[in-house]
Amino acid sequence: MFFYIYVLETKGGVQKYTGYTSNLKKRLEEHQKGFVFSTKSKLPVRLIYYEACLSETDAKRREKYLKTTGGRRFLSKRLKEYLFA
Repeated sequence: MFFYIYVLETKGGVQKYTGYTSNLKKRLEEHQKGFVFSTKSKLPVRLIYYEACLSETDAKRREKYLKTTGGRRFLSKRLKEYLFA
């Protein structure tokens, strides 16, 4: 079983939302249908990045890291072509 860390972009690319789940497809549907409190006022959202982990603990740790300043820098470098196009 995999655990996924994902990053969503809100409308207009204004904000990013980072989360983790064991069922990425289902979780994306929940976000897009407005079932998730954190993103329902910011619809539409789209997936711009994800990673897979074998351990839930590793996924939680990675999510926590991506929410830090260093993690945001990592994502900016990783998604440079996309974010700055």
